[in-house]
Amino acid sequence: DRERRIQDNWALIAAYKTALENNQRLIIYYALPANFLGANLRTYDFMLKGLFESFNEALELGMSVKVEIVNPVEGVSNLVKKYGASAVFTDFTPLKPACGWRLDLAKSLEVPLFEVDARNIVPCWVTSDKLEFAARTIRPKIHRYLSDYLDEFPVITPMDAGVFDELSSNFDIEDVLSMMNLDDSVIPVDTFLPGEQAARNQLNEFLQNKLQTYNDGRNDPNLECISNLSPYLHFGHISSQRVVLEVQQLDIDESFKESFVEEIVVRRELADNFCFYCPNYDSVDCAWDWAAKTLAEHLDDTREYTYTQIEFEKAMTHDQLWNAAQKEMVKTGKMHGFMRMYWAKKILEWSVSPREAFDIAIYLNNKYELDGRDSNGYTGVAWSICGVHDRAWFERPVFGKIRYMNYNGCKRKFDVLEYINKVNHI
Repeated sequence: DRERRIQDNWALIAAYKTALENNQRLIIYYALPANFLGANLRTYDFMLKGLFESFNEALELGMSVKVEIVNPVEGVSNLVKKYGASAVFTDFTPLKPACGWRLDLAKSLEVPLFEVDARNIVPCWVTSDKLEFAARTIRPKIHRYLSDYLDEFPVITPMDAGVFDELSSNFDIEDVLSMMNLDDSVIPVDTFLPGEQAARNQLNEFLQNKLQTYNDGRNDPNLECISNLSPYLHFGHISSQRVVLEVQQLDIDESFKESFVEEIVVRRELADNFCFYCPNYDSVDCAWDWAAKTLAEHLDDTREYTYTQIEFEKAMTHDQLWNAAQKEMVKTGKMHGFMRMYWAKKILEWSVSPREAFDIAIYLNNKYELDGRDSNGYTGVAWSICGVHDRAWFERPVFGKIRYMNYNGCKRKFDVLEYINKVNHI
């Protein structure tokens, strides 16, 4: 589903070991559903280029590979029948479409289907069997198991079972893209190079030059101290477990490591918990009871400004800081993390209702962010607009008791004009 790499991939490692133990051939199959949650040319271009690199590596290791534009349930079922597969392994994702595919696949297959959480260090269902209220409730649960699961990965080495001749060559990226009838108005970006090697390079750059300034500077979009790993983590080009293993080896102050591990482990795994256990993660109905109540009480409050979805999309608001954040996302495929919070909260303030605000934020995030359609994205919008994983704050118009952010608060944290000018010159 989402772990598109060869090494450091627990789902593939499980399939690989099973194939070796039974002297069987291993097929890596990727079914491309058409128009997955609005994914467009930018999304598929980045994903397929990374997948192409991984599939080349798989071929060199003696595995068979296949990419197909098809409903995943139909594609996997047909492949199992055609090649007489004895078992199917898939990785875990909590998003509803993929959960539905796995359930349907489990019903249709006559061979075992194994689901492996290759995204989280501690498997989502091991950490907790319920929807967690906040980072403070899930943190001790994750740390209870972390040392048990934070192992070095076994290395996948060449197999000699042989490949299926018709599955022994890679796919043509342009041919695949041309057959998908994608929205090509959102063009690919050169901000990030896709693939496992590019992800490793990005990680090395962060560890060598940025980690020690991360904790103090990560909320300043003018400083180059964030990891920029989110596109690679989203597309499965790198494992968060690999990142943490590398961080642990550094000879630096433990406080630098702890602040980053909090984000890449606790916050990311909290996001998967939210999407896995909350069926309404993608709508305003995900709000906790206190937040739903306060938003309802302020539904009819007067909004000083209101904008339509198209006005937001074209960065046509009165706020040049918000416009710059939107432009950064459209131009580069990634918005700075601090600005994402401000961006989403202002959509709440300037929309006719919280429901419309939530839908607009998800639409824009999924359309332009390289890491859109992700647990972190849904959870970030839910935190900003619905107070998920947060607490009640001082009451004010429109927001009620939802945490508030404003332009002056941003000015106190960083040079707003510098950020605006930087984005406008991209």
